Amino acid sequence: MKEQMGLERLTGLIAFAKAGSLGSFTAAARALSISPSAVSKSVQRLEQRLRVSLFTRTTRSLALTPEGRDLHERALRLLSDAEEIEQIAMRARAVPSGPLRIAVSLPLGVHLIAPALPAFRKQYPDVMVDLRVSDQITDLVAEGIDVAVRIGELADSQLLSRRLAPYRLCAFAAPDYLAAHGTPTRPNELDGHDTVILRYQSSGQAYRWPFRIGNREIEVVPPSGFMVDASEALVSAVVAGGGIGMLATFIAAPYVARGELVPVLGEFAVERNNITALWPKSRRANPAVRAFLKLLQEITLEYPQPEALTK
Repeated sequence: MKEQMGLERLTGLIAFAKAGSLGSFTAAARALSISPSAVSKSVQRLEQRLRVSLFTRTTRSLALTPEGRDLHERALRLLSDAEEIEQIAMRARAVPSGPLRIAVSLPLGVHLIAPALPAFRKQYPDVMVDLRVSDQITDLVAEGIDVAVRIGELADSQLLSRRLAPYRLCAFAAPDYLAAHGTPTRPNELDGHDTVILRYQSSGQAYRWPFRIGNREIEVVPPSGFMVDASEALVSAVVAGGGIGMLATFIAAPYVARGELVPVLGEFAVERNNITALWPKSRRANPAVRAFLKLLQEITLEYPQPEALTK
């Protein structure tokens, strides 16, 4: 009976640590791969045993009580120790196995990483992939993420990181659109064309198209009557003949292969080196993480360049 009670306390402390960090039972449940009700019940049992309220609950929020704040840091240390034990066990197995929680931004998840995962699973069938696709910034440690892959410059952090291979940004259009409207030969000729513009969801600002002209780079926002806030909508609209759009070559490549898109102004395409893989220090020797990082390096080294897409 004492062993059972001890296990319940441990489960409750882990649930409490996650819920306190993430601010909700639902988020904690997602991080722990259990149901929200299981998290709630574990915390309730812990509160009953400790005879103290750890959270102030309302229909819309979950906040730590003063007593809960005092205990939360210690519970986090316990959670960190438990995760380290799990990582040591995984290293002992050597062969990649177990859960692999991956957080990626939307364009990378849909167009680059998800298509590569079936082959990865075939090579490592004992790895259970949990791919989480979102443009929201994720707290890797709090949510139990093993690897994150992001586009853009990142703030300094205590996470381990690796820059992946550079890629290119180029304008693309559907062949039928170009047949009807002609093909621009310089960036300043875009004013006479229909364009599809990406708008950032976070700021509402329009994405500025970069072009390399000689030794300098310029940025423009072409006139447009068509604006979208997701890369998936952008590529779909351009494929449907909505006009010219700016895309990463790893997004456009399969459409070019099917003859649905062709590069435009390819000689002015720009290179970017801002895709980064990040992982907590506790995951550095995890065989599944190391195998996935190797996969990332392989697939990003295969980025097609604009000139290659026309061959």
